[in-house]
Amino acid sequence: MDLHQLRCFMTAADELHFGRAAQRLDIMPSALGRHIRLLEEDLGTRLLTRTTRSVALTDDGMALLEQARDLLGRADHIAASFRERVRARAATIRVGAIDSAAAGLLPALLHDLRTHHPDVTVKLVEDKTIRLLPRLLSGRLDLAFVRPPESADKRIDFMPLFHETAVVALSERHPLAARKRLTIADIADEPMIVPERRSRPHSHDLTMKLFAAAGRHANVVQIADEKQTIVNLVAAEIGVAIVPRWTQRMAARGVRYVPLRVSEMNRLPLAAAWIRGTRDVMRDNVLKMLQNNLERYAREA
Repeated sequence: MDLHQLRCFMTAADELHFGRAAQRLDIMPSALGRHIRLLEEDLGTRLLTRTTRSVALTDDGMALLEQARDLLGRADHIAASFRERVRARAATIRVGAIDSAAAGLLPALLHDLRTHHPDVTVKLVEDKTIRLLPRLLSGRLDLAFVRPPESADKRIDFMPLFHETAVVALSERHPLAARKRLTIADIADEPMIVPERRSRPHSHDLTMKLFAAAGRHANVVQIADEKQTIVNLVAAEIGVAIVPRWTQRMAARGVRYVPLRVSEMNRLPLAAAWIRGTRDVMRDNVLKMLQNNLERYAREA
């Protein structure tokens, strides 16, 4: 019996939805289905019944679920304990970060870390939240700075850090570029550039929610994934965009950033994430440093 097959089964049983389960595991739904079929063939019984609209556990599936949860929990504990032994000998911390954290938070945090722990090596992975959390769960990362998901995996602990300030990116030739502050009403009729929702749900939804709260509908003219692409499209006068404040550090000619007046609830959250119940001296040192300096980091981000 393969542990990965068991993990696929347990995730599908938790979600009762192959698409969401596959996304949590960072694999294709077809691969998820194949792993579960192989497990069923190995055990000689059906574990899940699946139709085009629903997924349900069989009696055998229910019997296996708790045993699988216990077995995988013990396997994860063994793996974590050995990773800690290895990492104790090689002072390395593997950190994942979304672009906002990599550009806004990490420069100050890593400066402080190197000042207090000069022998520590930081291995940094920059990616989106939906790809960083599976890496955290698989043990490939020790700590991740992400947008906290609405439905979080219970094996992950999150420490809320701060909400990032939103600004409006406009062409410097735009009539509103000279303003010191803007509201949604000011840009209600402007063509908007927004990120693709699947890869950046918080950033995408922020624009939509702000417009909805103002009783307006965002006039989306272009979807773009990366911040650099969005900024370049703004420079080309394709439209305007609502972006985190750190984006103004990007070198882009012809772009002006104007603060946007929004409530605290309508801002982009950033959180630190790690595996619940694990011990890691270096990771815990980083978390303590975050807590002690969070107000300064938030100002600089």
